[in-house]
Amino acid sequence: MIALSLAEIAEIVGGQSHDIPDPSVQVTGSVVIDSRAVAPGSLFAAFAGERVDGHDYARGAYEAGAVAVLATRPVGVPAIVVDDVQGALGALAREVVGRLGTDVVALTGSSGKTSTKDLIAQVLQRHAPTVYTPGSLNNEIGLPLTALTATSETRHLVLEMGARGIGHIRYLTGLTPPRIGLVLNVGSAHIGEFGGREQIAQAKGELVEGLPAADEGGRAVLNADDPLVRAMASRTKARVLLFGEAEDADVRAENVRLTAAGQPSFRLHTPSGCSDVTLRLYGEHHVSNALAAAAVAHELGMSADEIARALSEAGTLSRWRMEVTERPDGVTVVNDAYNANPESMRAALRALAAMGEAARASGGRTWAVLGPMAELGDESLAEHDAVGRLAVRLNVSKLVAVGDREASWLQLGAYNEGSWGEESVHVSDAQAAVDLLRSELRPGDVVLVKASRSVGLERVALALLDGGVEGEVAAR
Repeated sequence: MIALSLAEIAEIVGGQSHDIPDPSVQVTGSVVIDSRAVAPGSLFAAFAGERVDGHDYARGAYEAGAVAVLATRPVGVPAIVVDDVQGALGALAREVVGRLGTDVVALTGSSGKTSTKDLIAQVLQRHAPTVYTPGSLNNEIGLPLTALTATSETRHLVLEMGARGIGHIRYLTGLTPPRIGLVLNVGSAHIGEFGGREQIAQAKGELVEGLPAADEGGRAVLNADDPLVRAMASRTKARVLLFGEAEDADVRAENVRLTAAGQPSFRLHTPSGCSDVTLRLYGEHHVSNALAAAAVAHELGMSADEIARALSEAGTLSRWRMEVTERPDGVTVVNDAYNANPESMRAALRALAAMGEAARASGGRTWAVLGPMAELGDESLAEHDAVGRLAVRLNVSKLVAVGDREASWLQLGAYNEGSWGEESVHVSDAQAAVDLLRSELRPGDVVLVKASRSVGLERVALALLDGGVEGEVAAR
């Protein structure tokens, strides 16, 4: 974070100083919420959670080098006491971003946010110093913590924004007002919480509503292929840039094809020119993510050739998102177990099918190890059934449904679509899936592992690579 004195921070957050002998002392390190991450010069923000109260770790944080603690009560060491630590963190982020004057790029969508954010970050880093959201820290705490890592050298600040309801993204845009806002899609993720796609669209569109007007530099980057996203053009005063496969898209792809390994290749068209791209990522769904990243980079002044070169060299920054690893015995494990919704599940299955084309030529098989998709509400049965059916239509060799009720719906869909015998199987948990796979996998097989984050199905992929579920649990 840019250096600020404790007196300045107290004024910014509206807090009271306690046990601070010298208010002119500056915070020169990072703002952290985990006392184990404290380094000399840090500011430790103490959050009271359901199981752990950060205030209990205040002294340890101070002794580890924290200049002070942001807290809701005196803690016996230098502290700035506020009514609400989350609100204070947001106020501090808003002040820092305002002082820096960096270009803030914010993005949201029902699926693909983190993969697209990672692409944008890698492309923009070629252009100028860039700070971006690590992993999926896209909520009311993670977003300001990311913003506070920006320095006076930061030119681009790329922030992923998530939403659990109406008003959440509006709140986040108030903390770090973006100049460029990107909306990827409106899908089924969290539909059980929102109540319907229209409500999801309403929430996601809050991003473009928070943009400056066109003559002030505001840019709304919208998916031309998603009608609910395209319609958001009427909700913003910013200039609109469309990306997608539609003929009127400003940034689009032509001649899309997959390599033998399942990696997309296409001709990128931007208003500044055209260039060829071959992604290192797996699955055709990444074409849309790449176009979104290209549109943002174009608005920030990069040429088509620069963008194409950066996209072609970009990799996966965040774990467990189409993470492809080939074992020494020739089995390929695709760990996409960070999260799942109907759209991302279908995209992963199509990627598996594409990768399986090469595998089948040498006698290999495709395995889809799938778990429940959470927060689908009344749509859950139909969506799980549809995913099971799709696995059969894509000619996936083996479906392993892991879990309870929702997993049985996955298998039922496959069975009703025409699966028979051992083509689909239902197992109770991750260990049962690992046992099955270890006994049946053979060289050349490709295994996709995917489920909602709450299921923890990444343990299956890690066990296949590292040798055991329990060991991985202990390591995590």
